[in-house]
Amino acid sequence: MILGGGFGGMYAALEFERALTRGVDLDVTLVNRDNFFLFTPMLHEVAASDLDITNIVSPIRKLLRRVTFFHGDIETVDLVQKRVGLSHGHEQHCHALPYDHLVLALGSTTNFFDIPGLADRALTMKSLSDAIFLRNRLIENLEEADFECAASFHAPLLNFVVAGGGFAGVETIAAMNDFLREAVRYFPHIREEMLRIILVHSGKVILPELGEELGTYAQRKLIENKVEIHSNCKVTAVTDHTVTLSDGTTVTTNTLVWTAGISPHPLLDTLPCPKSKGRILVNECLEILEWPGVWAFGDCALVPDPHTETFHPPTAQHALREGKLAARNILATVRGEQLKPFRYSTIGLLAPIGKRTGVANILGVNFSGFMAWWLWRTIYLMKLPRFEKKVLVALDWTLDVLFSKDMVHFRTTRPHPPKAGKEELPKPT
Repeated sequence: MILGGGFGGMYAALEFERALTRGVDLDVTLVNRDNFFLFTPMLHEVAASDLDITNIVSPIRKLLRRVTFFHGDIETVDLVQKRVGLSHGHEQHCHALPYDHLVLALGSTTNFFDIPGLADRALTMKSLSDAIFLRNRLIENLEEADFECAASFHAPLLNFVVAGGGFAGVETIAAMNDFLREAVRYFPHIREEMLRIILVHSGKVILPELGEELGTYAQRKLIENKVEIHSNCKVTAVTDHTVTLSDGTTVTTNTLVWTAGISPHPLLDTLPCPKSKGRILVNECLEILEWPGVWAFGDCALVPDPHTETFHPPTAQHALREGKLAARNILATVRGEQLKPFRYSTIGLLAPIGKRTGVANILGVNFSGFMAWWLWRTIYLMKLPRFEKKVLVALDWTLDVLFSKDMVHFRTTRPHPPKAGKEELPKPT
């Protein structure tokens, strides 16, 4: 049983799918609360109208034909009895399913660090609904600010803050900046100089994973593109209309995107496994020594790296390879064969920073500018599952060169039925 359908869980399931195709006698079940696999590296492109909403998701039932899929929520995990409690449907119908081998690929949740007002008001960028919600917020704010009666309260509508200078934060603010500055020309009562787009980063230079040279380059490019960067700074408090920073700045805004921290899945707290900082400790073969038959990797586990004597980073390129190896080691256990340790070094890191510009480090070699942006798109297009989605994304990107970004506001709430009887309309002013 595989719990979680992110990069790690999905690639473990795909490895089992190949084994089942070869005739291996197994019963494999994948449990996930969404019925699709989300390609998270492209989330910011959905938020900025570069890609259609459904083009970065693949239905799990189309990816897995032999692995059983359970569309529902994980309620409990009993390692002693080897049973998992699951629920599904509108009425949360419950099941208790047994397992011989359990794969924990639960991912992570957003960490708000107990900052006052943050959890209730911040937007996040971890799910498809997050990207759609952010896209709607950007368009809603522009539409409202374009009314002449909104002239006295433009600031909260046209100021946007992103907290977190890692990959997620930089990619998000770069995409937001491109979208807003292109869209504003269609709103006659808004001038581009009214926009204030702010990135808050706790370190000296953004994108610390890429090193100071590329981080400095990315920071300079964002500033050239009129992004305001607050380095060595943190968000200290949030209200409905303000964000307070540790450098004393108070920004009037109703849009704060939080990408500055993650926490392990809360279900892990209920498991009697050895943990460090909430993440499960596993051996080099991705198995929990104290619980044979239980495997973990990705954001929810600490996988030892003998080369650095620390742990492998919780990135997608590590998680998908960990998922494949975990599946192969489970198959080896069933056959009585020797297990293989996880060995992998990061091949490269890439990030788009707006205006068809990017930064990249491939095999220790730094790239920047258009070439890095092109590499990002090419590599991630190749990694996107299913040929159909590759074609649709490539088509979206081609059309993006020829046409302006879409500004359609999607209403995600059920409309109220019209009231009976006639109502008197207000007189025009």
